[in-house]
Amino acid sequence: MKVTPLGDRVLIKTEQEEAKTRGGIIIPETAQEKTQIGSIVAVGDDKDAITVKKGQRVMYDKYAGTTVKIGDDDHLILSMSDVLAVVE
Repeated sequence: MKVTPLGDRVLIKTEQEEAKTRGGIIIPETAQEKTQIGSIVAVGDDKDAITVKKGQRVMYDKYAGTTVKIGDDDHLILSMSDVLAVVE
């Protein structure tokens, strides 16, 4: 399935957090914080509003966006205003 965001939206592949601490304690999925960093997979067609490029890692608002499952990976469709920073 191919998903292309429209307007000022971007498609982000979320990064999964470690399920185990350094000490070896396994953290259940329900107790883990929602990740807030991901990679840009696709951008919408509003070139004036979008300031990120495909492949960049970004930080985004914690509860923003719409979750989409593409294959086995979790993705988010976000408005450009929900993207907080580029992570290098």
